[in-house]
Amino acid sequence: MLFRSQRRLGCQGRTILEGRDIGTVVFPDADVKFFLTASAEVRARRRLAELEREGGGNVPSFEEIHAQIQSRDAADSGREVAPLRQAPDAILIDTSRLSLDEVVELLVKKVHERLGSG
Repeated sequence: MLFRSQRRLGCQGRTILEGRDIGTVVFPDADVKFFLTASAEVRARRRLAELEREGGGNVPSFEEIHAQIQSRDAADSGREVAPLRQAPDAILIDTSRLSLDEVVELLVKKVHERLGSG
């Protein structure tokens, strides 16, 4: 399984991993866990902007992207194996109104707070 490889790699030193089940399935005992969220509308706008920047022609509409995001969220939350959910000890961060730099700054601050190094 993929999670065995992820665990092996993650145990080789200080590691930052991202994924929908990293903090609940792959590394449930991680020192610091985050659960990042944003509204489906914001995520659809971000994805649309990303696709438009990349160019390449056939960019789906906002409505199509929004529907895809909602569908994926429902499928991931309802799946039997490793469903999308916040770990009880994860720090919830809603990124809907934050820039990428603000998110990174907040994550670093929270890591320092949690580990007592800042």
